[in-house]
Amino acid sequence: MFIPDQTVATYFYANVLGLTRDPYIEWGPGNMWINAGKQQFHLPTGKPQILRGHVGVSVPKLSELEARLRKTNSPLNKTRFDFTRHKHHISVICPWGNRLKCIEKGTINDMELGIPYVEFEVPAGTTKGIASFYERVMNCKTRRKAGGCSIFVGRDQFLSFKEVKNFNPNYDGHHIAIYVSNFSGPHKFLKSNNLITDETDQNQYRFTKIIDPKTKRFLFEIEHEVRSLYHPMYERTLINRNPDQSFFNYQRGRDAFFPAETNVK
Repeated sequence: MFIPDQTVATYFYANVLGLTRDPYIEWGPGNMWINAGKQQFHLPTGKPQILRGHVGVSVPKLSELEARLRKTNSPLNKTRFDFTRHKHHISVICPWGNRLKCIEKGTINDMELGIPYVEFEVPAGTTKGIASFYERVMNCKTRRKAGGCSIFVGRDQFLSFKEVKNFNPNYDGHHIAIYVSNFSGPHKFLKSNNLITDETDQNQYRFTKIIDPKTKRFLFEIEHEVRSLYHPMYERTLINRNPDQSFFNYQRGRDAFFPAETNVK
């Protein structure tokens, strides 16, 4: 999603959240990719985009994250940054108003560092059709509940759709990237319903509108950057650092993040 200030974004995502700027791709003043386990935030410069919902972020230790949040200083002054500590998670608002829910491994699954889910706020009466769309078009397993649904999109990952009364209809173009094993099947349905918005190459296309596959009723809007398993970035190894490592407490061999080992003293 677009952000207006790369310096502030670097401070928030790397220094405060403890994530890692990708050392190889988009290294410049106009864009950056932030690694979070096996997932990434893509942050090009532009008018800020605000997700209609929130992003779940798994972190190694909430106590260490809280300490960094409380040490924040001038780069976040006069921004929308804020946080609230709860019993089992920390709610964080980024400098431009995006909401993050930070949790530890075991709260919802076994992910220790990464993005286990994204939750979207959608209009009342739409989640039944949204679940049907992902089942029939994208071949996903789903779980339905009153006023919501979960879409399972990978190991330890899901999309959540939650019906809200005060739905914000203004979509500003933010998007998610997904990899699919059945690349041509969804494409056939989307193309036949004039939903493809971009044909990047033989391994990537995009669509934005989610419709009820039976009635063709428009339900929600979020751009999907759909990639095949032959995409050159599929299963790309991402570098993650140990945010607890510093000049003042430096330990040899502890620079990188290793699941279940980072905080061993």
